[in-house]
Amino acid sequence: MSTTDGSVGKAVSAAFRDEWARVLAAVARSTGDLDLAEDCAQEAFAVALRTWERDGVPDRPGAWLTTTARNRALDRLRRRAVEAQKTATAARLAYRAGGVPGAEDGSAEPDPVGDSAVSALDHADWAVVGPDEPDGDLLRLVFTCCHPALPLEGRVALTLRSLTGMTTAQVARAFLVPETTMAQRLTRTKRKIRATGISFRVPPAELLHERVSAVLAVLYVLFTQGYDGWAEPADDTDGTAARRALGDDAVRAARLVARLLPDEPEATGLLALLLLQYSRREARLDLDGVPVVLDEQDRSLWREDEIAEGLTVLDGALATRRPGPYQVQAAIAALHARATTADDTDWEEITALYDVLLDMTRSPVVALNRAVAVGRLRGSEAGLVVLDEVAAAPELATYHLLPAVRADMLRRAGRQEEAAAEYRRALAQVDREGDRKLLRRRLADL
Repeated sequence: MSTTDGSVGKAVSAAFRDEWARVLAAVARSTGDLDLAEDCAQEAFAVALRTWERDGVPDRPGAWLTTTARNRALDRLRRRAVEAQKTATAARLAYRAGGVPGAEDGSAEPDPVGDSAVSALDHADWAVVGPDEPDGDLLRLVFTCCHPALPLEGRVALTLRSLTGMTTAQVARAFLVPETTMAQRLTRTKRKIRATGISFRVPPAELLHERVSAVLAVLYVLFTQGYDGWAEPADDTDGTAARRALGDDAVRAARLVARLLPDEPEATGLLALLLLQYSRREARLDLDGVPVVLDEQDRSLWREDEIAEGLTVLDGALATRRPGPYQVQAAIAALHARATTADDTDWEEITALYDVLLDMTRSPVVALNRAVAVGRLRGSEAGLVVLDEVAAAPELATYHLLPAVRADMLRRAGRQEEAAAEYRRALAQVDREGDRKLLRRRLADL
């Protein structure tokens, strides 16, 4: 134990940030009950505040917290088992006295709580994960939260809550929904984990690739929520600050997953992509709270340390020669990051990479981005031809960026009246305040 110096609160906060997911994962693996694991992990941190003040901060806070949480879980399960036994005994006595109809053979109505407690005690694996698998529990937790059988909204919310320890209220604020709505979403997701028998384990080899893709998709949705917050005026949009913080959480989770899955280059590619994109966050709004498009951003505001890390991580992923969509997107982001000015951007290479990405994904949004690249490489009129080919996709029918991109190309081509009409179309479809401000400025400039 280290000697306390009045900073126990900071020590507990640091342990919460660094160890919450690991503590939760260990208890969830032992009990198979995510709700119980959350309750006991929270109790362990509350106990730490009292105990560490008296005894000092442990040399290994994570191990202390995990042991405390597991002991709490074991105590709860034992109490449930005792209560189940008492209930069964009372039912037998009542039957013998002739007072409980239907309790034949000394049994009462089924007690799912008691039965689950006894089952958990019978099957729980209370062994501590050995040194050869220090992150095994974390990996199991990640795959459980991101299981493809769960609804995507539930996966994203549960992953955020489980890996960061955010409260339901904090998660709700980040996703701009009422706390009751988020509580119901989380409850339904956990209920489905129990009802469908989703177990806390790493999937078998034949399912690993599919399940890794599901994990990465959740992290990307989580990051997009946070990154989009940096293109929203914080003073005008409620919850923007909470949304922006999701970017940090997503990058941290992506680091964790990339470390847990060192043989999956797409996990590394996703981390590279997030680092390269997130490096631009402070350049995404001007002083008036209007979003700044990539070509017009002040590149001195980009985070050079994150760019350097992202490029290094990407090189490691590409060295495996097992390309995937996240690696290709990261390679595109890397070309933007390497360009000292917008005019120096290698649009020929970016267009070629979008060709590769489109072959991989067949995504209309990727096709839209490819049209932008073609317009920058070959001129706006050529870009408009490609854009017309993309516009028929039903997925883009109400996507405000389709008319916004067409308007930008028409403006560059000198077709001002047509551009104005497209900006008005985009304004009729947009649902974010930041993009609305940008479109209004573009229209006013015309």
